[in-house]
Amino acid sequence: MQPGLNGEILLIGHWLKLHYTLNPGMAFGVELLPPPYGKLLLTAFRLLAAGGLSYYIVHLWRHRAAAGFIACMALILGGAVGNVIDSVFYGVIYHNAPFGSPTPWFFGQVIDMIYVDIYEGFLPNAWPILGGKYVSLWPIFNLADSAIFVGVTLILLLQGRFFRETQAQNGVVATSETSETA
Repeated sequence: MQPGLNGEILLIGHWLKLHYTLNPGMAFGVELLPPPYGKLLLTAFRLLAAGGLSYYIVHLWRHRAAAGFIACMALILGGAVGNVIDSVFYGVIYHNAPFGSPTPWFFGQVIDMIYVDIYEGFLPNAWPILGGKYVSLWPIFNLADSAIFVGVTLILLLQGRFFRETQAQNGVVATSETSETA
């Protein structure tokens, strides 16, 4: 697939497209620390986060947490592992490590392809700060990013249900009498 506009594949009209791009940083291409070692620290953080999430999921399983909560955490872990694979190996496999990287290992760029184009164009000049500027309102993302987003969103929306289920499964009854005696 060709990178950029030349290689775009329209899926549903002009608002859902495949658009090949490389992301050297985090979400939305943000790079917190200067290259090349900022990328190395980001990859190390991703590895630690994937390990921590794995441990936490095992902990949840052993303590009989709600199955939906474990599934959401597994979505987040799956997305994190997908981005770790991109970061660790894609510099070697696809030779996409940024110029000047000391090694292709751990410096691979994440490949983003899904582009939901809600609005692309110039904002009205009368708008403060952003007026007259060209904007694209939706970032380009990949399946790993989607899994993380869906997992986090479901946890935020369903957290009350997940924790009620966990308490019920563990025999904890939340009543005013229980809280007064504790």
